[in-house]
Amino acid sequence: MPLSDTGRVASHEMPLTEAEKWLDHLTSCSPCYRDFSQLQNAQELRRKRTWLAIAASILVCAAVGGWALVRWHNKNEFTQTAVLDLRNWSVTRGIEPNPGVQPLEVSRKASRLSILLPLGSSEGQYDIRIAKPSGESLVTVSGMGRLKNGVISLQAVVRLSSVSPGTYILQIRMAGLEWSSYPLDVH
Repeated sequence: MPLSDTGRVASHEMPLTEAEKWLDHLTSCSPCYRDFSQLQNAQELRRKRTWLAIAASILVCAAVGGWALVRWHNKNEFTQTAVLDLRNWSVTRGIEPNPGVQPLEVSRKASRLSILLPLGSSEGQYDIRIAKPSGESLVTVSGMGRLKNGVISLQAVVRLSSVSPGTYILQIRMAGLEWSSYPLDVH
């Protein structure tokens, strides 16, 4: 039996009606049956490798998709906005905040601050800083205070992830004026 015909029978490419004339020969001729078995095993191995490659591709796609999802989720965590409401706070000038008042709280994950300024504040450019109780500045940004619904709202982009959890001082001032200080807990 020619090797090409044996290969066609082993790979099921030859129709059964055409293969019938070779089946008797395959069962009685040891060398042809050995070739047929080897070709059939090789065909089965190719089929298994193909399925393995498909499964590996699916796993790689799932892993990349999972990584992208986690990255997207983490990115969204970093776009959190912390709202600090100072409307009912009395203004304290200088470095020291009012003693005995509960500190404002903000998460280290916050990347934006929305500060509602105390009553009587004006629209304009403001400086914002977060300082240690010793006065050492850790974060300094600026933002524009705008009137919105009868309240001056100050928006600023910050990076608090580098600030260790603890108690600090939030300081705000209109450009060129004295700092107003508020206790701040970063967690």
